[in-house]
Amino acid sequence: MTSDGGLILVRELDERFGLSELIGQHLVDSRTGRNRQFPLADLLRQSVYSRLAGYEDLNDAARLSPDPTFQLMGSEKVWERGVALTSTLHWFETDLLAREENLTGLATLNRELVAQAEGVGSPHRVVLDMDSSESPVYGEQEQSAYNGYFGSVCYHPLFLFNSQGDCLVAKLRPGYVHSADGWEEVLLPEIERQRQNGKVVVFRADAAFAKPEIYEALEERGVKYAIRLPANENLERDIEELLTRPVGRPSQRPVVRYKGFLYQAASWSTARRVVAKVEFHAGELFPRVGFIVTNLELPSRAVVRFYNKRGTAEQWIKEGKLAVSWTRLSCHRFRGNEVRLCLSVIAYNLGNLWRWLALPRRIGNWSLTSLQQRLVKTGGRLVKHARSYWLLLAEGHLTRQRFGSMLRRIAALPQPDG
Repeated sequence: MTSDGGLILVRELDERFGLSELIGQHLVDSRTGRNRQFPLADLLRQSVYSRLAGYEDLNDAARLSPDPTFQLMGSEKVWERGVALTSTLHWFETDLLAREENLTGLATLNRELVAQAEGVGSPHRVVLDMDSSESPVYGEQEQSAYNGYFGSVCYHPLFLFNSQGDCLVAKLRPGYVHSADGWEEVLLPEIERQRQNGKVVVFRADAAFAKPEIYEALEERGVKYAIRLPANENLERDIEELLTRPVGRPSQRPVVRYKGFLYQAASWSTARRVVAKVEFHAGELFPRVGFIVTNLELPSRAVVRFYNKRGTAEQWIKEGKLAVSWTRLSCHRFRGNEVRLCLSVIAYNLGNLWRWLALPRRIGNWSLTSLQQRLVKTGGRLVKHARSYWLLLAEGHLTRQRFGSMLRRIAALPQPDG
């Protein structure tokens, strides 16, 4: 019996995108002799799919070993024997994958997996959203530290997303670093990759990334951007006429005013366009004021509307926390936690690719948590015959019609070259 029958659909998707080939290209298996009883691809799939199914701890591996779904997702070697137990999986994640070549390979594998889907209805313009987040820790993990902004002992990872919600890069950092620390090695290679593919790149970020070196790097590469700018007296002086409350009876609807102007801070080498938005709300004494520095050639209102969509990046981070537990970084060694974050990001991306490439339109806006609880968590029973295996699934949210529709959508996806 199984309770995770919906994972079979994600397995079909990863096969379509050539995950087995990517594992062989980017991960190095240094095992010898009997240590190779579980193929590398089987171990990686077990680590990734257990996270996608909501099993955030390796202690669940012993219970999942005889699970029919996890057996069928591996190679024929594990169909009868069962998948790896906790000790094997722990060694795999904290030793084999923690080696330098494999940690780099995991990041490359994740990016290449997303690249397989970028050719499906890929727009000419690519929007990149960067944001940091908090990963609380509750032990003596290496490089964890108290972060005054979050008010907790934590790690402080940095994420880069595209407009479909795919996590292109995730970098684990010590808890004490600034939100923008290490932005160059996360953002600039992705910009170069997209430019080589002939894409127009647009970048969005919050006020933590309002740094002149970021503006200059983006402008040198011809990248458009919209970045939140912290308010100060000089900026408010430039919009003084907008800060006067409208006369007469207060409107129940917000009164919104926009203004675009040139502004040069003391640390900037040149003046740049700043867009201001001022909102007056009923029952509030002072207006809400926000500033955005940008080189977009759009009306001020359109710039604000474009920037406001950056909030979806925070939603994607929240989905990663809730659905695949990528903040569950419980290893003592920092390198081991880097591996755990990479595995969780791959699980997140498989779920997100499943959502925007294979789901019927009617349920295409479900969150990853909903997919996990309604589709992945589908009961089933494995029936073994002499020459075949049948996995009989119970109908619930995953109906026969939806299952067939998703299989057809996956089969219609283009296969990777080679």
